[in-house]
Amino acid sequence: MSATKTYRVNEIFYSLQGEGYWTGTPMVFVRLSGCNLTCPFCDTDHREGVMMEAEEIAGEALRHPSRRICLTGGEPSLQADEALIAAFHRCGFRVHIETNGTRPLPAGIDWITLSPKEAPVVLQRADEIKLVYTGDESGIAEWLGMDGEHFLQPCDTLDAAKNRSLTERCIAYIKKNPEWRLSLQTHKLLNIR
Repeated sequence: MSATKTYRVNEIFYSLQGEGYWTGTPMVFVRLSGCNLTCPFCDTDHREGVMMEAEEIAGEALRHPSRRICLTGGEPSLQADEALIAAFHRCGFRVHIETNGTRPLPAGIDWITLSPKEAPVVLQRADEIKLVYTGDESGIAEWLGMDGEHFLQPCDTLDAAKNRSLTERCIAYIKKNPEWRLSLQTHKLLNIR
């Protein structure tokens, strides 16, 4: 008899989506542990986690009234598979994922948010592309070649003066390039998870 697959879960929590297209929408967030990149602005400890089966994760998510779930991380594609997506769908969830795009995704995901970092992207499609704006504008325009909603999000440097400057520069870029939309980390502005 084979063992049931488990997933390393950093945390499961209920909040409003704070970024991108679905900003303000109630969602259950499943933060999976582990990442294949090391980004200097990352705000998650990817080593922590509890091992859980797909049905356990879905059961925990069912404790909340929203039927939208967001797989995030770290990099959720390191663990997410068709069995996990199917468990969520059986419970009536619409499944979103936030990915750096460096790995293929399992079938069945309902909304893909691609947030590329400084690594090659293998995804051919996404519903939304969300770039972290660091002030380096080289390469931003190339992402317009991929279908989807296009967002620029000022990087949170943890320095208020730098953040103001980056946000002003990001807004100026968007005003000159109206194919892009501004994404703010509203969960940080509202002091919610």
